[in-house]
Amino acid sequence: MAHIDKAELDPQKTVVVATGNAHKVTEIEAILAPVLSDVRFVALGELGDFPDPVEDGDTFVANALIKARAALEETGLAAVADDSGLVVDALDGEPGIMSARWAGVHGDDARNNEKLMRLMAEVPEEKRTARFHSSVVLVWPDGSYLTGEGNCEGRIGFEPKGTHGFGYDPLFLPDDTPGRTMAELTPEEKNAISHRFHALQELSKRIVETRG
Repeated sequence: MAHIDKAELDPQKTVVVATGNAHKVTEIEAILAPVLSDVRFVALGELGDFPDPVEDGDTFVANALIKARAALEETGLAAVADDSGLVVDALDGEPGIMSARWAGVHGDDARNNEKLMRLMAEVPEEKRTARFHSSVVLVWPDGSYLTGEGNCEGRIGFEPKGTHGFGYDPLFLPDDTPGRTMAELTPEEKNAISHRFHALQELSKRIVETRG
């Protein structure tokens, strides 16, 4: 990832995105730029190599706030972060905030999906409802913050399909795209219905309200 000298940035017109994922920065900028038109969005990884904060919150919002506050503390700049995961009704909300490390190793998509298929093997079609949830937090340098939350409703498939996306995408069938898993959608199709898209939309509305 390209390095940016923090001295070149206007602290009044910069928002740090607490991620190393360039695609996430693009997605966040596309939705927030219209309401923060004078702001430059930069990835935290472009400003240096910072340690990951311990995400020990008990909700998606709490963990997003931990990440955003850590980025603010490291850079002194306004920061936005999100925390998201899969919520399965038949599993009492699991994997939830543990989504990325549900099977024991952080980011092991294959093991996480195997666990999901195993636990859902005997669950009938009508009880396989689930949703991807995202909580987005924007923290200003004075410590105040705004939040946005969003869901993508759907159900858990019986077998993985598709090669796009990551995480649980091959097993998640969004209600908005009948018959296709999240991993069978193009990035543009996915972004148009995603939980993060809905959360960012809600956050942008709150930015407008506070600036109004």
